[in-house]
Amino acid sequence: MVLDHIPHIPGLVPPLWQGIFHALTRCVSMWFAYTAVEGFQYTHSRLHYNLRLLGWGIFMALGNWVIGQLFADKGIYVSNNIFLTLAAGVFLLNVLVSPVRFLQSWKPWAQALVRWVVAAPVLLLGMFLTEGGIVVLPFMLITYFCRNNPKLRNGLYLIFAAFLASSLPGIVGMYDDWATRIDMLLFNSDWLFITVIPFLYLYNGERGKKTPFSKYFFYVFYPAHLWIIAAISYFVA
Repeated sequence: MVLDHIPHIPGLVPPLWQGIFHALTRCVSMWFAYTAVEGFQYTHSRLHYNLRLLGWGIFMALGNWVIGQLFADKGIYVSNNIFLTLAAGVFLLNVLVSPVRFLQSWKPWAQALVRWVVAAPVLLLGMFLTEGGIVVLPFMLITYFCRNNPKLRNGLYLIFAAFLASSLPGIVGMYDDWATRIDMLLFNSDWLFITVIPFLYLYNGERGKKTPFSKYFFYVFYPAHLWIIAAISYFVA
């Protein structure tokens, strides 16, 4: 995560390494998404869990706005906000699978229809309006609905990755020199989200330490490191 963001500091990372760092870190947001799905499954309150992600997303959006105002004269701003992406993903899961009292007496097909009528616009908007949503949100749906079938899950990951990579030959063919082609391959590397698969098998499914530090470290570190990088960028620009 940090490797993907430190190239924003002017002159710190050579251009080629910026692309390499970007490609190597495509698995990071996927791990966040995977753990968000795990949290959705085991949390005591899915609603509170969703609201916590949304609350931190709003907090970060406000902080990003402040950074943009403070550093506007040098054109430095922060647009990242994975909290909103994860909140949208958890909201989709809530809509699709959480019990809804007034739907319980409906026929299964009618319940599914209503759920997808609500979820589909959120999915489409989230894919294009949130950070990495075009990859993260489908990944979260695959992860949840295939949670008991890792082979099917991994197969769908691979199909999705192949779909994302299918546009790369056209992108590369638009450029004459290989240096630019390599840069484009590294930049358009969302399909490398599949590199998260080995890390999934390192997770034993057990809950870690239950301390305020372990619970809130990610919520604090994620926006803090981006805002610190933005401040450093401002003073060295």
